[in-house]
Amino acid sequence: MSQFTEKDLPVEVHHGELVTLSDGTSVRFESNGEAKDIMINDGFSPATTLFPGNEYSFEAHGESFRITCTFEDSMKIEKC
Repeated sequence: MSQFTEKDLPVEVHHGELVTLSDGTSVRFESNGEAKDIMINDGFSPATTLFPGNEYSFEAHGESFRITCTFEDSMKIEKC
């Protein structure tokens, strides 16, 4: 599994890859067809489910981040 850090942002991650922010917050997704369950940290429940073209914003360590889903098996994570 590939791992990225906040220094790599913006980054496009694929299924099975993980982004770890500077405060230890981890972000990954699990695919369910075209839908992607966005997982923040180690919880079993998704923070949200996104379809291609949808966005989700969240905050960690006082910074804002945006996740954008694509039609491929990937999502883009960037600082806002």
